[in-house]
Amino acid sequence: MAFVLIMPRQGNTVESCIINEWKVKEGDAVEADTPVCIVETDKAVFEVPAGEKGAVLKIVREAGDDVPVLEAIAVIGAAGEDWQAALGAAAPAGGAATAVVPEAAPAAAVAAAALEAPAGGASGGGSAAVSPRARNLAAGEGLSLAGIAGTGPGGRIIERDVAPVLQARPGLSAAAKAAAQAGGAVPATGSGLGGRVTAADMADGAVPAPVGGAATAAVPAPAASGEGAITDTPIKGIRKIISDRMLSSLASMAQFTLNASAPASRMQELRERIKAAPPESFIGAAGLSKVTVNDLILYAVSRVIPRFPFMNAHKIGDTLRTFERVHLGMAVDTPRGLMVPVIRNANLLSLAQISAEAKRLAASCQAGNIGPGEISGSTFTVTNLGSLGVSSFTPVINAPEVAILGVAGIELKPVKTKCCDDNCEGFGFEPHIGFSLTINHQVVDGAPAARFLKALGEAVAEIDLLLAV
Repeated sequence: MAFVLIMPRQGNTVESCIINEWKVKEGDAVEADTPVCIVETDKAVFEVPAGEKGAVLKIVREAGDDVPVLEAIAVIGAAGEDWQAALGAAAPAGGAATAVVPEAAPAAAVAAAALEAPAGGASGGGSAAVSPRARNLAAGEGLSLAGIAGTGPGGRIIERDVAPVLQARPGLSAAAKAAAQAGGAVPATGSGLGGRVTAADMADGAVPAPVGGAATAAVPAPAASGEGAITDTPIKGIRKIISDRMLSSLASMAQFTLNASAPASRMQELRERIKAAPPESFIGAAGLSKVTVNDLILYAVSRVIPRFPFMNAHKIGDTLRTFERVHLGMAVDTPRGLMVPVIRNANLLSLAQISAEAKRLAASCQAGNIGPGEISGSTFTVTNLGSLGVSSFTPVINAPEVAILGVAGIELKPVKTKCCDDNCEGFGFEPHIGFSLTINHQVVDGAPAARFLKALGEAVAEIDLLLAV
């Protein structure tokens, strides 16, 4: 029987991948290791191999589709073989047969998994025929799934079926959206700017917009004279995934941010001494010559956080899972968007090792060839905006972690100083580095988090002594 190629799982937290492009077409002959398509998550880009030798009998999903993991994307088999029978055997109604998940280069082999399918086929929006992502998207926008045709396996309603309906529907104010979530009917057009629906429009009981498209009256108002060009850019692809996950993080946690600063003069002096050391010196030989301020912060975090195990943790349902090892997430800005590679066992690495690993991971993110195993499993994350002149900010937690540290810029702050006479006090300015710590207040209280932040500040202030421990 023909082989059903399914979307491989790219890490434990990835629910779907976008097909960037197909490298083969129907009828092409492939080997088991032939790359057939390129897919991407919000973190990296991967090639998916065919998994079996044969011909491409059917390409099930198109380029640009956001495909849930473990769902069919193609069928490989002997020329002339019935691809529809293969799909039917892979996902019979009422139960799922197993299908082999191919290795996604450069990831390690993925275990065999069941091909997900709705029980009994489509049912016009019933719970068994709607993917979780589609249901969450519709619920968040107050959209009824009744009447929406599903294009997933067996007629299942998936996210891409819901998105066009929302795009065709007029925009809703926050109050109108809340009314829609409560079951209110959304009118075909509203009285707000550009046809936007307001709470008053919902209360007026206007005729609802039909599923699948807005009424012809819902036409955006023309731009006012002299306003200039207006450009609407759809939020889709990787940007849409990042958007959804950031919103999900804020919606599912009680996030709370503490701001503090720490003296940075010793850290700056140490960094300058390291930079000035000749390559033939012991510092150069130890691989320290390229150490940055961010590397020093990562090192300090890796040494302080084991004293506060509740910070090095995941919240999974009603369970707090703490970790002995520190797997340090490191936010990296790339042309594709934010990525968070992981420095594993950071608490066991030297400063030189942390510095080298941070640079290797950042380079892989920039090149787009980071492995899926290198962007999952972090237990605590650090994000640094200091080089961009940011004084403080509110970082968003990388779920299921319970905290994230934001690193801000180094600024001069007034401090008390001693004059030549110990009985005389004056004021001077010393450099301080800013920290913004966001915690999940469901499991971490403010005072314990503040103690962690205080301990981190002390470690940074005495970074040269920390390195000697």
